[in-house]
Amino acid sequence: MRATYLWAVAIAVLLVSWLASGQLDQEAVAYEASIAERNAESRTLMSDQAPTQVRVMLSQAQMQTRYAKVRGKTQNKRTVEVRTEIQGRVVTRAVERGQPVAANQLLCGLSIEDRKVALIESQQRVNQARIDFDGAKRLRAQGYNSESAIAAARTQLAAAQAELARRDLALEKTSVRAPFAGFIEDVHLEIGDYVQAGEPCATLVDMNPMLMVGRVSERVVQQINPGIEAIGSFGDSTEVRGPITFVGQQDDPRTRTYAIEVELDNADGDLRSGLTAQIRIPVAQALAQKVSPALFSLDDNGGYGIRVVNENNRVEFYTVDVIAEEDDGVWVTGLPNKTKIITVGQELVVSGERVDPVLVNTSLATSSASSLTQAGS
Repeated sequence: MRATYLWAVAIAVLLVSWLASGQLDQEAVAYEASIAERNAESRTLMSDQAPTQVRVMLSQAQMQTRYAKVRGKTQNKRTVEVRTEIQGRVVTRAVERGQPVAANQLLCGLSIEDRKVALIESQQRVNQARIDFDGAKRLRAQGYNSESAIAAARTQLAAAQAELARRDLALEKTSVRAPFAGFIEDVHLEIGDYVQAGEPCATLVDMNPMLMVGRVSERVVQQINPGIEAIGSFGDSTEVRGPITFVGQQDDPRTRTYAIEVELDNADGDLRSGLTAQIRIPVAQALAQKVSPALFSLDDNGGYGIRVVNENNRVEFYTVDVIAEEDDGVWVTGLPNKTKIITVGQELVVSGERVDPVLVNTSLATSSASSLTQAGS
């Protein structure tokens, strides 16, 4: 009797296991079949159901400029510490920080001391040497003097003139002047200071022209040449334009980028050094279409895309690249040269779906898309 129970239990376990395995196989087959059935059913429904009505606009591609965008800043072209060339006591400081100065304007004045009287002394020696030289020539003409005496007199005159030039230059160096027009960034001397040759009097910065500097990648640098006009924009939406004057020939080993410089006219002094700028450099021409950013959708890779209607009234999705931005839209590439862009209802349809397109003009399309975006938000 006990053996009979054991056999019955064993048979029951085997039977349950067999039934369970068959049920799992059926569920797996049913799961696989349901995917195919759903896909087929979806295609059938798309073919049989009434097409979704969407609004579209006709778009024709136009030739536009593709820009490379570089983050940079403004930088003044020259910064010079104007230094003294002789020693002396400071008797004049003619400038203050932030003051504009013209070329050759006085910055600092040193004491003249005995340099003025030394200059007068040299002038008299030159006069004497010239008289001696003229007398030697007259005596030589009368036969009373030799060529050697004339050469000696000429040498004395040259030495006196050289001494006069040195003392005149020393007197001139008591006035430290601006080598070019600019702004005083800092002053280093006060009246009463006694300075040696080579000490700084003032720091002078040249603000015109202003430079806009940045670094470009190795992919972009091959498309840039000096002379191309670049566009810079600042945080307050101000835009400036100027030619590229320098493209680096060696890369930065750390970033593998190349330096560029754009020269800007700053005659009015509005630009300061160190302002952050977004630099746009034209690198190529491309066919593009102008659309509203409200029409963008995301593709599987997180990029921007736009839905359009093809000749068979079916939806197609194209990934696009933004090449330029304007106040009323953006220029994108990646669409067919002539196409119908869905402006209202793009969120309600998917690629491959059959739709009923209603054509509207561009202005209505933009406003409708904006209204739809506001309503959705």
